[in-house]
Amino acid sequence: MQLEDALAALEALIEPGRAEGMAAYHKQSRQVVGIPNPALNDITKTWRQTLSVEQRVQLASELWQTDIFEARIAASKVLTQARLRPDVEAWNLIASWTTDFDSWAIADHACMAGQKRLIADPTRLDQVETWTTSEHMWTRRAALVITLPWTKQNHPKPEELQARDRILGWAASYVPDHAWFIQKAIGWWLRDLSKHDPERVRLFLDKHADEMKPFAVKEAKRHLNSRKV
Repeated sequence: MQLEDALAALEALIEPGRAEGMAAYHKQSRQVVGIPNPALNDITKTWRQTLSVEQRVQLASELWQTDIFEARIAASKVLTQARLRPDVEAWNLIASWTTDFDSWAIADHACMAGQKRLIADPTRLDQVETWTTSEHMWTRRAALVITLPWTKQNHPKPEELQARDRILGWAASYVPDHAWFIQKAIGWWLRDLSKHDPERVRLFLDKHADEMKPFAVKEAKRHLNSRKV
């Protein structure tokens, strides 16, 4: 599929009058055309079903480079798939996007695509760890968002538990950084982990809560407060 064809297909999904509200909500300075997320889900599902992996990676790269808000969301969605073989080029592309992150919606959709690739090959956590010392706040944040699958196992295997502790170490290193999105990411990771491993969350908070922003602690405790101590 040519980029021009993909953009024409996206243009057909525009809802008149929607763009201004979306731009304000997402705090976008880039072009926002006004396409609802369900429509993006439908068209990218079609592309995933009809294009080869190589074609999808190429299309995702070209859509991303347009710097149109919905095109970047679509670029992420077209690569969000559990089984993607081969997936090296897809992973490399997703990882390369982190330095472009500048808003939560685009970053989170790209990280959702990246989560699938990390689950497929957990050795990629070594690369993600290098993001934790980046000077770019959104890259540091991405290290926690992209690793959210490690919060979700009820009965983690030893290697999954090791990865969980490793990522909690990254979160601990972020605690002195009081940037809102960093603190929010810490709280988000702990909140999701508390559903499956509350004791680790309590231990983390016992050690670090005094240095965290109050809203991040509140986020981390959201589900703990409904559990028996």
